[in-house]
Amino acid sequence: MEALHHLHIFIFVLAVVHVTFSVLTVVFGGARIRQWKHWEDSIAKQNYETDQVLKAKVTHVYQHDFIRGRFAGFGKDSALVGWLLSFLKQFYGSVTKSDYVTLRHGFIMTHCQSNPKFNFHKYMIRALEDDFKQVVGISWYLWLFVVIFLLLNINGWHTYFWIAFIPFILLLAVGTKLGHVITQLAHEVAEKHAAIEGDLVVKPSDDHFWFHRPHVVLFLIHFILFQNAFEIAFFFWIWVTYGFDSCIMGQVGYIVPRLVIGVFIQVLCSYSTLPLYAIVTQMGTHYKRAIFNEHLQQNIVGWAQKAKKRKGLKAELKADSNPGQASSHESANTGIQLGSIFAKKASAPGDSTSVPKADGTN
Repeated sequence: MEALHHLHIFIFVLAVVHVTFSVLTVVFGGARIRQWKHWEDSIAKQNYETDQVLKAKVTHVYQHDFIRGRFAGFGKDSALVGWLLSFLKQFYGSVTKSDYVTLRHGFIMTHCQSNPKFNFHKYMIRALEDDFKQVVGISWYLWLFVVIFLLLNINGWHTYFWIAFIPFILLLAVGTKLGHVITQLAHEVAEKHAAIEGDLVVKPSDDHFWFHRPHVVLFLIHFILFQNAFEIAFFFWIWVTYGFDSCIMGQVGYIVPRLVIGVFIQVLCSYSTLPLYAIVTQMGTHYKRAIFNEHLQQNIVGWAQKAKKRKGLKAELKADSNPGQASSHESANTGIQLGSIFAKKASAPGDSTSVPKADGTN
């Protein structure tokens, strides 16, 4: 019974630490992302200047700041050097103004071309808030990881030390991959054009992400934050329950590196990886449901449910009046494909409040 009581305490401590670390990550990362708002404001100001909008413009690709920072220069023809630069860039200036402006323009031209004044920064914040509602939770596979760790925590193996490197390595890999996605977008444009009419436009695509799924990055960040919280929670639980000098705590030479790694992960994830995730995952093929504000989402859902009921009622009346003659094609059309609205396959309507038709068009 005493062992079960200690286990309950550990689970409680783990949950508290995980939620606390997740909130801190979102708060500090969100503060970094909100620093980009003045970039959005400056772009909006330019869009309102008539002379700037109507002025003909030719962009020399290799002179563009985005291309010069991500493509031109040392190692542009080497894939290995490109990955190395992406790895290093996550530690300083992971997102520059030219990166933000170019990625924002690429998103708008792909998903809401009819609304060039679309507030990309506001949408990005909403999408990040939606995504991190999942991160705060603890899924079953995370509990499975805890069970495996406790089973492998054998005296002399120093499992608690070596396992600290898992989130550390994953975090560096995620940051490198997100930075490399921006580099790939720059390469695609620079390799095809020398000069273009208008602004530089990148093409968002799921092909740049692992397994062609941008959502995999969120899964890895979820695991990294949980594993880091687990390391810190386990340390404090052992300290409070058994004391710092207990054999379970281990040697100081193994404890200090674990704590240093934990702090490093928390800082890097908050100030670099999370901001990178917030903007780079918008470069997938599909947009996120956060492109619709909350009020519009509720209106669309309510409209779709009413339309589904009406069509279902009409189909039933027609079937009753013409028994046996209702075709499979008609029955297939009785459902409203609401998923086509939020599946992010159609072009986004921007910030307009019009309700899309059932086929996902305006």
